[in-house]
Amino acid sequence: MDKFLLIVLLVLSTFSSTGAASMNSTIFREYIGADDKGVKFSDIPINPNVEFHFILSFAIDYTSTSHPSPTDGYFQAYWNKKHLNPSEVLSIKAKHPNVKVAMSLGGDTVKNEYVYFNPKSINSWVSNAIHSITEIVQEYNLDGIDIDYEHFSTDPDIFAECIGRLLFHLKQKKIVAFASIAPYEAETVQPYYLALWKKYSPLIDYVNFQFYAYDNGTTITQFIDYYQAQSTNYRGGKVLVSFSTDESGGLSPENGFFYACNMLKAVDQLHGIFIWSADDSKKAKFQYEQQSQAFLANI
Repeated sequence: MDKFLLIVLLVLSTFSSTGAASMNSTIFREYIGADDKGVKFSDIPINPNVEFHFILSFAIDYTSTSHPSPTDGYFQAYWNKKHLNPSEVLSIKAKHPNVKVAMSLGGDTVKNEYVYFNPKSINSWVSNAIHSITEIVQEYNLDGIDIDYEHFSTDPDIFAECIGRLLFHLKQKKIVAFASIAPYEAETVQPYYLALWKKYSPLIDYVNFQFYAYDNGTTITQFIDYYQAQSTNYRGGKVLVSFSTDESGGLSPENGFFYACNMLKAVDQLHGIFIWSADDSKKAKFQYEQQSQAFLANI
């Protein structure tokens, strides 16, 4: 058996038995910074009775040239560093002890071009990613990492091995405390995350499933069915429910999202809520952030 694989299996058994994160249905998570609308951490109301995760969007392994190209795992921060910088991270965490800050890798586009997961090799990508991500985590005093690649130039097994080895190192070395993935239901996306889940699920604390990627006008019944299906796909994982404030799709708060949350809560299947994204919520003064946190705090 490959020496690295043997070490991974031994350590994963430890994660499985001890639990990488506590069971906590009062987790609220929000992506921030992707649309460069000048949103600050301090703009968002924070309920002290929830565990609040900001997720900086995005760190991308692409050049910052006019026509970006892949860098084989050398990541750089693409969020608005004027407002979402290391000093602001320290400030929001000092003011709110219940706040943790993570960063998300990948995303959909950079400078209007698709971001592809495009490693030259497993070893080179993992080595470069470990180095560059560790630097960003330490500079920003981050707590966690999220995986949100949506386009791929390789097969699911290579993606699973690259991301799995990265998470293994970051958690074993205590560089990050938690990790999440952000899949959605598409034939070009889901198989990659399922391959990762099959082999490395003990390293993944939360599944930020993009329920807003389903059709606009999703009903409560459909939403519950979708949730059950994804809970089966990511069996044993903490699948968080979600909605978007950019009107992209899924079940909205106006059409029964919180009613569906109550249904899941009644059968002890609600692990938390996340929103895409703070940038889009600014225009409505973050009313759904307040509502989501109040709902979770009352569980």
